[in-house]
Amino acid sequence: MLDPRVAVAALVILIFAVAAFIVRLLRSGLRRSIDALDTISADNRAAVHRRAARLVNALAVLAYGIAAAISMSLAVARLDTSGRWDPGRIGRGVVVRGINVAVIIVIGFVVVRAAHLAIEQFQYRLGDRRARGDLEWQRRAATLSGILGSLVTSIVAFFAILMLLRELSIDVVPILTGAGIAGLAIGFGAQNLVRDVISGFFLILEDQVRVGDLARINGVGGTVEEVNLRTIVLRDAEGAVQVFPNGTITALANLSKQYAYAVVDVRIAYNENMDRVLGTMREVGAAMEHDPSWGAVLLGPLEVVGVESLADGFATVRVKFKTMPLNQGKVANELRRRLMTTFVGRGIRPYAT
Repeated sequence: MLDPRVAVAALVILIFAVAAFIVRLLRSGLRRSIDALDTISADNRAAVHRRAARLVNALAVLAYGIAAAISMSLAVARLDTSGRWDPGRIGRGVVVRGINVAVIIVIGFVVVRAAHLAIEQFQYRLGDRRARGDLEWQRRAATLSGILGSLVTSIVAFFAILMLLRELSIDVVPILTGAGIAGLAIGFGAQNLVRDVISGFFLILEDQVRVGDLARINGVGGTVEEVNLRTIVLRDAEGAVQVFPNGTITALANLSKQYAYAVVDVRIAYNENMDRVLGTMREVGAAMEHDPSWGAVLLGPLEVVGVESLADGFATVRVKFKTMPLNQGKVANELRRRLMTTFVGRGIRPYAT
């Protein structure tokens, strides 16, 4: 008949072998999954592999810890039934609670590592989808990933601490009550800050405006100098720095995203031949379009919108060029200059605005 001690030893070896097999399977499967992902570069892939290796190490600690706990339980049960060793209730309680504490810590560590790995992969995918090689967007994606990582770590740590205190027979109800009251007080006192941060998070995530863009925020136009989690810094046409908390932004117009329009309004006297005026405008637009120095920033021919209004003895005619971003101002200035010069040369009375 098989010796019970040999049977227990064989079962323990089998348990650890199963744990080792599971760890090896997880490591190879995770490595193949990462190799199949479309990350930005080889450096990013290597970073993901490093995080995955740390995650697998944490999973290995968890698997071997569970195997050790099962083996210890089998050994204690065997010794108890044989009557040769009884550590007593206190000893068993210490062992059980110690195992529980170790499992809670390891599981918390694994959850944090897995979440950080998923967040980092989300960061790479977000950067690749938005703009490959765009340093500013990569910086934004890193900011968002850092916020999400800190949030996940804080939540997991909070629940892990509560579970550890419970394992140590410490009443957590007063702690939860105090945390709830403190959170409520902080929420009331910092509600504007929380609103600004949440608004800034989605503003960055949606890529609504970027550094260097021409934008109009709450009716104030200028160049965006900073996009932060709490504020946007804008420098207006007078050189003044305008700071807008993200939570107070009710109207945001990005004037330089993908393309822009250089709009010019010209006032023409009623006694002028309108067909001749419109033909002259198209000639000026065609000349600019074929000019190498200006054609590179134009995305289409001059569009003559037509007569916008009639007032005070003048007809307001609007024309516009579709341009590359951030070039609408200089294109509009050049178009005004050419229109004024051509109109004066042909005897047309213009009043460009």
